[in-house]
This record gives sequence, C-alpha cells and structure tokens, in this order.
Amino acid sequence: MPSPFFESVLALIVRTSTDLPTDVRAAMSTAIAQESPSSQSGQALAIIATNIDQAADCEGAICQDTGMPTFEVKTPVGANQIVMKQEIRDAVAEATRRGKLRSNSVDSITGENTGDNLGPGTPIIHFEQWERDEVEVKLILKGGGCENMNAQYSLPVELPNMGRADRTLEGVRKCILHAIWNAQGKGCAPGAIGVCIGGDRTSGYAHAKDQLFRTLDDVNPDPVLAELEAGVMGTVNKLGIGTMGFGGAVSLIGCKVTAKNRLPASFFVSVAYDCWAFRRLGVVLDPSGAITQWLYCDPSSPVAAMASQAGIPRTGREVKLEAPISEEQIRSLKVGDVVLISGRMFTGRDAVHAHLMKHEPPVDLRGHVIYHCGPVIAKDGDGYRVTAAGPTTSIREEPYQADIIGRYGVRAVMGKGGMGPKTLAALKEHGAVYLNAIGGAAQYYARTITKVDGVSLLEFGSPEAMWHLQVDEFPAIVTMDAHGNSLHKDIEAASATELAALATQK
Repeated sequence: MPSPFFESVLALIVRTSTDLPTDVRAAMSTAIAQESPSSQSGQALAIIATNIDQAADCEGAICQDTGMPTFEVKTPVGANQIVMKQEIRDAVAEATRRGKLRSNSVDSITGENTGDNLGPGTPIIHFEQWERDEVEVKLILKGGGCENMNAQYSLPVELPNMGRADRTLEGVRKCILHAIWNAQGKGCAPGAIGVCIGGDRTSGYAHAKDQLFRTLDDVNPDPVLAELEAGVMGTVNKLGIGTMGFGGAVSLIGCKVTAKNRLPASFFVSVAYDCWAFRRLGVVLDPSGAITQWLYCDPSSPVAAMASQAGIPRTGREVKLEAPISEEQIRSLKVGDVVLISGRMFTGRDAVHAHLMKHEPPVDLRGHVIYHCGPVIAKDGDGYRVTAAGPTTSIREEPYQADIIGRYGVRAVMGKGGMGPKTLAALKEHGAVYLNAIGGAAQYYARTITKVDGVSLLEFGSPEAMWHLQVDEFPAIVTMDAHGNSLHKDIEAASATELAALATQK
C-alpha cells in the first residue's frame, strides 16, 4: 500500500500541473483588465483565461510542457531522505503514467525518452534540514520554452540597445530589462523572473530559480532590493512586448531579486524566466506524511472563474481554412488575421524537423499545417487521445523550416514566439504563413482536436513523434505572412527603441 508521503507528493504534482496558485491567478486577472479585449494581446489572454479554467475543471495539464520537476524539501533532523527521494521519484512516475506530467526526461547522448520522467538528474530534488517536526515540500514545474529564456550576464558587459552595464545596481537593472526584452514571446509572456546578483555561475542560476518560490505580491525584506524590484515593475511594461510578444501593456507579472556574495573577480547577474503558466505549489506534512497545509493556494476555498467568455470572441472576420490549404488562400492572408483551421494537421518538433532534412516525410505534407507541438497523449482503446496540446517555441526549427516548406509544399507552420529571416523569406517565396498559437493553452487547444488519425516516428518518443490530428476550428493568429511581414520583427524593433529609452532612466 502506498505511503501517506507518496500520496501527498502525488497530490502535489497533480495540483501543481493543473491549477495555478492564487497569486498568479490574481496577477493574470490584473493583466487581463489592462488589455483591450479586441487587441491581439487581449485575444490571447481570453484564450489563456479559458485554458486556466478548463485545466482546473478537468484536472488536466495547464500546459503540455510540464517541465523539469524541481522539488525543494525541508525535513526534520533524522528523517530518512533516501526513502523520501525514492517515493518522490515513484510519485513522478505515477503522475506521468496518469498523464498529469508529459514524459520529458531525455537521454542527452542518445536522445531516447525514458517515458516516465525518471533518469540521471530527473527529477531535481533538493533537501534541507530544519528544526521542526513537520516536512515541507515545494514544487515548481518550469517548461523548456521559458527555461531557454534564462540568461546570465558577467558584468561589466555591453548590452544591445542599452550600452554598458557596470558592476552597480544600475548595471543589474539594465541586465534584468535586457533579459525580459530578449525573451519577447518565446517565453510565453507575460512572464515572471527570479534574479540572483552574485554567487558563481552555478549557484547564481540556482538562487535565481529559488526566487520563483516567493509570492508575486510579497515585498523583499531588503529595502535596496525591494526598491530595485519595484523599479523594474514600474518601468518594464513600457517595453510594449505584451502577451505572447503580440504587443501590449503587460510584459511581466513579477520580479524577485536576491543577492549573494561573490568572488572579487566575478560579478554575475543570473535571471530565471518563467512563463504566465507559473506552476508552483507546496505542502506541509505531518510526521506521518499527510498534508496539513497547502502553500500558495487553499484547495478548500472556491476559485473564481478567470474567463468572462469561452476563448476569443467571434467577430465574423475570422478566416476559415480547411486542410489541405491552397496557395491562393494563404497569399490572401495578412498579419493580424485570426484563422480557424479544420481538417488534418501534423505535429513536428526538433526530432521530426531534423529527420525531414535527410528523409522523405512519412505523410504527404502538401497543403498541410505542421504544428510545433509535443502533446500529452493518452491511450484510448486501440488508439490515442490528446489530453494537452499547446505550442512549443518555434525558433528552434529556424535552421530547418525554410527547406522543409520548400521541399514538401507545407502551407503553414504553427507554434509560438515567431521565427527568423530565413523562414520569413521562405514563406514569401513558396506561399506559406506562420501561425502563432497561444503558448501554454494546452487544454483549450486539446478541445479542438477531434481525433488522432495515427502517428509516425514514434521511435523518437511521444513528445517528438509526428502525430496525425483531426482538428475543428483550431484558432491561431497570422503573425508572419506570405508578403514578407512579421509581427515579431516589428514588435522586437519597437520594443528595442523603448529599451534604449529605459536604459537612460535612473
């Protein structure tokens, strides 16, 4: 029979993956109120709000990328940490089996997915002793998209659009602003950041991530750092990056900073970037392992719905696309159009794109959509069912995408965060578009998938396989069109101008 500690950790994993903490919900509600519902950021927030409600209602993953589970555990003196570690690992494997976590642990040499989120270094478990009889377990699930937007600066340094950042608090401020600007929509803005001033290269990142365990509404006990945090929050939203990098009033929902001693020769500023799907919860356990208190939320209190309506309000101007899609239809689209896709689409992430550079595709891609997505898949009899299906960050496919569009007649690629100049040129040459789905909206998009027709390249592991999906009115926004226009390029340029202006402010 499973122990109370195992059951408590499993409950913590499930709730962390499926229900946002109270402080994050409050911050996202504030963001929604600050954006015009008809703006692109407002439309994205409408989907996000619906997704948050849907995930909590069905106990489904908020985002399909359930990240690298990181546990911070405080135990009484004498507690058997060896047993606790094994039961945490068992709970992670069970949560993965139930579809609450996506299988994310991949062998760095072979690329093979373990399938159960266990392996060398996975999950991450940090133990600390304290002089209490109870046990505290905190968990953060931080996905790969926002993890890739982490940054570390060695001061002094020259920063694009900002000039030199010296070994001063002003230099630190410049680094923080630069990290947020650099993330754009690739980290699923509006995000939150943890920052460590000092430490060494290794500890700096660890302490920066640890700051994400603070609540968004707390006040730093160090008055100097409290002033720095407030100063960043008071100016950063002037960048105009907005939700998903679409432009808008809210680019950041939290900034938390700590300072650690350093070597005289080193001055690092480490930034841990987290997305709007800021999944962080904790529990306090009695000596038997049973939960006595939840941290960051109160499961016994009813939670108000985030969404005032179900997703993007329909205006009648949406463009309906039925795959396979013609070149004429694609060339009629322009940046800002909302499209509703029906028919068949195919998922394709890093492994699929690398494969297609050397091999013919296992399916005919002419006229179809490649969706940058690693869904959470459940067995359904002899077939499969998608339980979570939001987009992954597209820029990773920039080395491949133009060639794949040209070779195989792909009419649309879809993901989040936009792509670069090589892909933009290919869209124009071959008559294709880039569609931005809303990052993290895994439950919302799963509900538009009516059937899994099949799967190819399953040997790459479930997230990296090519899934054949039937979809019905799957919504996305055209952010790169076949005429050479890119919303991402425009927002990056406009926000760079604002960044340069902020660099001169004290």
